[in-house]
Amino acid sequence: GRNIHALDPYRLPSKVAMARGKAAAELTLKMHQRDNDGAFPETVAVNLWGLEAIKTRGESVAVVLGLIGAEPVIEATGRVVRYELIPLEKLGRPRIDCLASLSGIFRDTFSNVVELLDDLFKRAAKADEPAEMNFIKKHALELQAEGEDEEAATARIFSNPPGEFGSLVNERVTDSSWEEEKELGETWAQRNAFSFGKEGRGVERRKTLDALMKTTGQVVQCVDSVEYGLTDIQEYYANTGAMVRAMDDIQGGEGKVQAQVVESYSKVPRPKKINDVLRLEYRSKLLNPKWAESMVDQGSGGAFEVSQRMTALIGWGSTTKFQEKWVFDQSADTYAFDSEMSQKLRDANPEAFKNIVGRLLEANRRGMWDTTDDKIEALLDLYQDIDDQIELGSAAASPSQLRGE
Repeated sequence: GRNIHALDPYRLPSKVAMARGKAAAELTLKMHQRDNDGAFPETVAVNLWGLEAIKTRGESVAVVLGLIGAEPVIEATGRVVRYELIPLEKLGRPRIDCLASLSGIFRDTFSNVVELLDDLFKRAAKADEPAEMNFIKKHALELQAEGEDEEAATARIFSNPPGEFGSLVNERVTDSSWEEEKELGETWAQRNAFSFGKEGRGVERRKTLDALMKTTGQVVQCVDSVEYGLTDIQEYYANTGAMVRAMDDIQGGEGKVQAQVVESYSKVPRPKKINDVLRLEYRSKLLNPKWAESMVDQGSGGAFEVSQRMTALIGWGSTTKFQEKWVFDQSADTYAFDSEMSQKLRDANPEAFKNIVGRLLEANRRGMWDTTDDKIEALLDLYQDIDDQIELGSAAASPSQLRGE
């Protein structure tokens, strides 16, 4: 009955969170410059999630402030009353434009932070600074030249419609209700085209969102838990992954948009490329024999957890193009072709085992995993066998559909 975490939302970000967020922002820019011949990204997208903000006291908010070149103004009571722009002379680099993508919990819990950020973006857009040193102002002027009013031109805080939650991308991946990867990016964009600020909550501004996505070079995701990572929770690929997909598609599909993960529990807030984090997680969890045995030995719940991670593998493969053959090969060997392991899964949770086999077949059908015809035939046999054992049937695709017939 007690709160696990308690904080005053009017004190975000804390001093520690501000220091870490600012460091993460600068390191993100340096990584981008290293990979892009010294050029700065004009826009960086940052996910602001409610539980992460509560646990870290606003580290993701501090990343946004660090990128823009701003710092909190704290009154005598300790509350933050304003985010003040740091002079360009002191900042020593351009102000980076930010697309702040809010979770529903953040949107509804931290309305004061939303208003402070909105005020900051508006003042940055009007600052007496050259546009080439202030990308917020540059992009606002471009949008106004295209006929957008001041509110739309300075809108930078986006989320789902008021009262609604989630991108629905994970639902589409779970149901396999998509044909082309761009559909998942478009689903994310449609669900997150609503801007929030002092003058309006939930105003649909797709044109502004598209303009920001066209200039985004980096996406930053703060992860607050060492226990739950990118492969454990469907919302990560449904938001961060789908955001990358939407941005890459609108920029021509050349893979220029990079995603960085900032681990809030690490001593140094050094961003890591998302595919590097995924590789580490798959090696240490899904494909780790000790993890696999311990999880499956837990029975139905453990089998479900394995199944969920196989669904997430499809999610990441379709959004960030994480389609590394060794992950699928070892997943098939560990959970489908190992007779002892597969029998445990079948006995504990037939539906979970069916999903595991079905996701491997789906990966092959969608071109994410290239393997031998013999292995596909073996998987189809396993799928048919377990399907026959489930009396109530399943919504999964039939073997003929999985073959692409």
